[in-house]
Amino acid sequence: MEKTETKENRYGLLGRAISYSFSKGYFTEKFKHLGLNDHSYENFDIPNISDLETVLKERSPKGFNVTIPYKEDVIPFLSSMDSIAKNIGAVNTVKITKQGLIGYNTDAYGFQKSLEPHLKAHHKKALVLGTGGASKAVCYVLDQLGITHTYVSRTKKEGQLSYDELNEDIIRSNHLIINCSPLGTHPNINEKPRIPYSFLGEKHLLFDLIYNPEKTAFLNEGERRKTAICNGLNMLKFQAEKAWEIWNTP
Repeated sequence: MEKTETKENRYGLLGRAISYSFSKGYFTEKFKHLGLNDHSYENFDIPNISDLETVLKERSPKGFNVTIPYKEDVIPFLSSMDSIAKNIGAVNTVKITKQGLIGYNTDAYGFQKSLEPHLKAHHKKALVLGTGGASKAVCYVLDQLGITHTYVSRTKKEGQLSYDELNEDIIRSNHLIINCSPLGTHPNINEKPRIPYSFLGEKHLLFDLIYNPEKTAFLNEGERRKTAICNGLNMLKFQAEKAWEIWNTP
């Protein structure tokens, strides 16, 4: 990790290989806009979650966000979690207090806020592509909204579907399809989840948690078939603002 000038109010993003990060640019611009010259936001790019202790000691942040692959791995380092993060089993925002590290999940808030404007009455069943930390927040929100959902992963597991099992009936009966996998992220912009796109239609809504590129191969396939589409940019903005609110609530 690079040494940076110490700021009185330091925040950051904990993850691995995160030079692409949205958060650093977003918060840096936010601090500049608000005239918070004593605030900084950095990437805490660490090869192993055990290095978190070094980050806390050397950087002394007031709070930090958590991204791939540490949304679940960070939990043993926490003193407590709020009820939403506990239910989800994944943390993407940590507040540092005198009582220790407190974990929150603002992905759920961000996803719900960005999804709801696109929902129609027929969006009653969903396929969730990928089974990582972000997908847990997505499924938590779908439960809150009363939308039945099924995980889809590369390997067959009980209660889940594999990509090989997806057929016309399954696609046509699940009008909401959410990509929680990293497939299609820049620079691998031609990659996409292996679903039978030919069965998509106008009633479908495709939501991709990816924001770079703005329109992934997954969303392009949907748009070609006149589905509604939404990327993950607004979700990121909403979750970032929620994290900022948490850090600044006494």
